[in-house]
Amino acid sequence: MLSDKMVKALNEQINAEMYSAYFYLSMNSYFESNSLAGFSHWMRMQAQEEMLHAMKLYDYVNERGGQVVLDAIAKPPAQWNSPGEVLDDVLAHEQKVTSLINNLMNLALDERDHASAGFLQWFVSEQVEEEDNVGAVVDKLKLIGSDTSGLFVLDQDLGKRLPPTVQ
Repeated sequence: MLSDKMVKALNEQINAEMYSAYFYLSMNSYFESNSLAGFSHWMRMQAQEEMLHAMKLYDYVNERGGQVVLDAIAKPPAQWNSPGEVLDDVLAHEQKVTSLINNLMNLALDERDHASAGFLQWFVSEQVEEEDNVGAVVDKLKLIGSDTSGLFVLDQDLGKRLPPTVQ
């Protein structure tokens, strides 16, 4: 059974994951409206992955006898000045999520909740992958600079992202 503190923290993380999905859907819309279909697709896949993360947490809380309590999801930004600015925001956001996951892991350890610590280890590893994937796109955008043909090639590449799966 989960402690009250752990249930509260997991509920907050469910909200954070749902906000992440909302955030990426807003970016999806931005790219769609700017005729960057590959970037748009990449963001849609990112949003879907975040919802899978939220549901993984949701199911865990229920499996451990806690109650999921959903809260309002904050409104995400809707406008950016460039694809690079969007991806910089993605990287900063993923770094924030990493800190949230690390705080959850610390709480699980403080609570001596070994089941939750084991469960959360998947999220710790996932965040390493998330930051690496986004960092690679940010680096490519920096290399491209103002080269529109490079942006076109990257857009085509990002459009090949496969739908997410979560174990």
